[in-house]
Amino acid sequence: MNQNKFLFTVIIIFVITLGIGGFFAVNRRPAEVLSENPAVTPVSVSNTLSVNQPSATNKELENTENTAVKNRMYIVTIETSLGEIQFETFDKDAPKTVNNFITLAGKGFYDGLTFHRVVKGFVIQGGDPNGNGTGGPGYKFEDELDPNSESGKFGYKKGIVAMANSGPDTNGSQFFITLGDVPLPYKYTIFGKVVKGIEAVDKIGIVETGAQDKPLQPVFMKKVKVRELGL
Repeated sequence: MNQNKFLFTVIIIFVITLGIGGFFAVNRRPAEVLSENPAVTPVSVSNTLSVNQPSATNKELENTENTAVKNRMYIVTIETSLGEIQFETFDKDAPKTVNNFITLAGKGFYDGLTFHRVVKGFVIQGGDPNGNGTGGPGYKFEDELDPNSESGKFGYKKGIVAMANSGPDTNGSQFFITLGDVPLPYKYTIFGKVVKGIEAVDKIGIVETGAQDKPLQPVFMKKVKVRELGL
């Protein structure tokens, strides 16, 4: 009788332990979310996208000259369907990246595109003409990563604007804005920081999403405007 009672007690404890372990396994934020694994990292998922498959429209932008002026600072205003976001550019740290973004914005490339990927507490990502993480402007260019630069030392803190990529030197048009201080590896060119409208960024960051972190209701970049600040 005592043996049966002891066995019953052991079984009960084992079942309870499994239940608790299962609860934490399901509800705990996986460590890989902030790892370099492209299959699960929100920004690195763009590391699986193909950025060199230009459509006919993208092809027109492939060999255009940059319209940005070297060593100038710019304020970029993104009018979204959930509010206005402004960020200043880091021209000294990432001149090619800034030139690329300003050039595309000046041609209306970003107007009407969406933030196709939203990961709560992590990033919002946009700039894909295909709207699914597979598109770009029809070309790619090199990274600008200097750990000794001001932006390199600053890192991926909240409100940082950086390029998404599919590996080293594969930048195109897709970019992301961080929703918090994110411990990402230093592999994504930082070219700006939000200076106004962080509440709009936060608002986008909590929209309801479905498969592949895509918002169920599209969040549009209605218009992207650039203002030059000078030297």
